[in-house]
Amino acid sequence: MSVIIRKLREDETGLLKDFLYEAIFIPEGAEPPDRSIVDLPELALYYENFGDGPADNCLAAEAGGRVVGAVWSRIMEDYGHVDDQTPSLAISLCRECRGRGIGTEMMRRMLELLRDQGWKRASLAVQKANPAVRMYRAVGFRTAFENAEEYIMVREL
Repeated sequence: MSVIIRKLREDETGLLKDFLYEAIFIPEGAEPPDRSIVDLPELALYYENFGDGPADNCLAAEAGGRVVGAVWSRIMEDYGHVDDQTPSLAISLCRECRGRGIGTEMMRRMLELLRDQGWKRASLAVQKANPAVRMYRAVGFRTAFENAEEYIMVREL
């Protein structure tokens, strides 16, 4: 499968809501939440008015003419927020595309983009049981804080 990583077009920002839902980590044996969960204020901030903020960036992975993944950044009071000078990241990849290095490449490109824009670091939050923790560490994220369920990770740029 040939994959192109490109900037998400303005007419595609509605996909962020779908990718946010796909990004929700569901532990083995747990029941997935209803799709309306992404309408909750603490999740809607990942996509509402996307493109208006100084750190609003999104890269899409496209395969076979369809967007199969996205990584996006913005300054927001989300779970991974460390300060107002550090963009938080979210990444999502359709299930059938996971484990092929696509997410790693999307993340590397996003980190380069943020560095080129002058940002000094990026952050994210991840459930401790999420296998993506390995990928985040592989691209240079380190645990800055943790609680019982998740790591808050930071990557210097």
